[in-house]
Amino acid sequence: MSRDLSAVLPDGKLFEFWEVPGEYTRELHVNGKDPAASDSNDGSAEHPFRTVGKAAKLAEPGTRVVIHAGLYRECVHPARGGTDPAHMISYEAAGDGPVIIRASEEVTEFEPSTGWRTGGFGVPREVPGMRIWKHRLDPDMFRGYNPFCAVNILHDRLFIEYDKTDMTPYLNRRGCVFCDGKPLKQVPLYNQMADSDNTYWVEHNGQTVHFRLAGDEDPANHRIELTVREQCFAPEEPFLSYIRVKGLICEHAATGAPVPQRGAISAYRGHHWIIEDCEVNWTDGVAIDIGNECWHHERIEGQIIGHSVIRGCTIRDAGVCGIAGLYAERMLIEDNRIEGTGWQRMELSWEAGAIKLHNSVDALFRRNVFLNTFRADHLWLDCGNENNRITGNLFLNGIEQREAIFIECSRDGINLIDNNIIWNVEGRFDPKDIPVEPGSSGWYKMKEHDVVNGYAVYVEGTDRLHISHNLIGKCRYGGYYGKPVSFRMHAFDRGGTSRKAKILNNIFYDCGESAITFPTEDNTADGNLYVRMQGGYLRVMYPAPENCLNLPAWQEFYGFDPNGQNAWFDIALDGEKRTVSFPEGKQEPFGIPTQLKRLNLLRNPESVKPVPADPLVCCDCEGNERTGDEVIPGPFRALCTNEELRF
Repeated sequence: MSRDLSAVLPDGKLFEFWEVPGEYTRELHVNGKDPAASDSNDGSAEHPFRTVGKAAKLAEPGTRVVIHAGLYRECVHPARGGTDPAHMISYEAAGDGPVIIRASEEVTEFEPSTGWRTGGFGVPREVPGMRIWKHRLDPDMFRGYNPFCAVNILHDRLFIEYDKTDMTPYLNRRGCVFCDGKPLKQVPLYNQMADSDNTYWVEHNGQTVHFRLAGDEDPANHRIELTVREQCFAPEEPFLSYIRVKGLICEHAATGAPVPQRGAISAYRGHHWIIEDCEVNWTDGVAIDIGNECWHHERIEGQIIGHSVIRGCTIRDAGVCGIAGLYAERMLIEDNRIEGTGWQRMELSWEAGAIKLHNSVDALFRRNVFLNTFRADHLWLDCGNENNRITGNLFLNGIEQREAIFIECSRDGINLIDNNIIWNVEGRFDPKDIPVEPGSSGWYKMKEHDVVNGYAVYVEGTDRLHISHNLIGKCRYGGYYGKPVSFRMHAFDRGGTSRKAKILNNIFYDCGESAITFPTEDNTADGNLYVRMQGGYLRVMYPAPENCLNLPAWQEFYGFDPNGQNAWFDIALDGEKRTVSFPEGKQEPFGIPTQLKRLNLLRNPESVKPVPADPLVCCDCEGNERTGDEVIPGPFRALCTNEELRF
């Protein structure tokens, strides 16, 4: 059997796969559509249970719970876990249609909303055709948890810098209103519904909801659902392990903002979970949690955290975080699609990301697709991360995003980012804050302003990061930005230097300000290909003054990139078709002819010369072995003019 080269971690060892074929000695069936289904049945295929929760109370190690197609409005609380990889408890879709677990309930009783101002104090306001409705919440739908009474704000709120953020989304209620499966927008004041339709407002006591539908439609003609449960699949007791969740669709969970990290699907501090082929749609806060939930929990001697698999899942429209994990080690997160994360606009709670893990060790993130993440990172590894590999992923369209990948305060070992495509990071800043520098006033400044951002990889206080064979393009600021963090220290710890990074054999394309920004010269760059980059796109920040260089000066004054190359052609990426092509550049570079000649711009991709191989990365983005002492920069084995390459 050939070695899986995409699973080799930075320390040279293969990721520890622990899955084995399951041994199931009992099978329980759930079929809510069967007229004969009842929770008093025996759970056989002929006499199925009506709810998944009934099966969850009875399932023992070695039990497969088979869930037939249908809509289940409940939160499944597994009573126990398995004992080892061969004796898990599995909750699986039967394959006869979608299995939907929804944390909302449909409501049908509405009446016109009256007695509330739609204008300001003493200023009446009439909006032609406007119709606002109200629904009084049924207390029987809320058992121990009313999300319309709870605000989004995280339990540990000490990290919020209140002067830098709009607190409105933090103080909104967790309860959501859905019309035909899509959420209405919450407004903090009743009269703001007069400004926009498709909105809702919650009374102070969380007992009545007022809403206005798009086009001032009558709710009787639509499916109106209200979130009533925090989660869809979550144990009530922590530390249940060896559980598989397969093929389920979980929707409308009223989870709050982390921390604590509580997802629609929650391992609740358990380990060795497998969550595969699931969908999680429209969670208020977190979609999936797989770590220790909260740093305020007492640490238990010998406690195993993580060791779980999230595979082949689709996570859409998580409000704050798609996958969250604290102290989760040996995680395998592969072949997932995570899109639309961050619609809550709560990035300054510092827990916002399509994936946000703390203290990740020995993890493998591969072949995931990140799309349209809004005001949050695609991937954020926060503090104490070691021996992780991020490989073969597509990071596409970071909307108002500061950085695609954030590696923070990781001071020991090596973390490897290789064979990824990182494309279109817009940056998160107010253009009005960019200083105006008329005439030549900005030419002789000693320090660049720090308003503009938008990085492919952003590093704070992280040492020895290894970035190799990636395609990085269309980033508002740049491809790599490293920053030391001197004073973020814990007991027996130290500050982070962001030194000894290795930036090898990447392609940087059309980044706005810089391809690479090193904090000091104690770093390494070689074999990189710089395409459609102009100005001082290679930078060293300290000691002052900053140096903003092109490739020849980068090589002469610092010895960086002795095998680096400049090029001038186009790169076209199609995220839906999953193709990249390298057409001839239509726009000519601007500059003095003698200077352009000195840059030695390659005009087509087939002219790119091989560079020394990186021994840490022995495969391409498809997992095929790279052989020989020399390789082509970027994630592909070859670059061809006008030929589409698949990724």
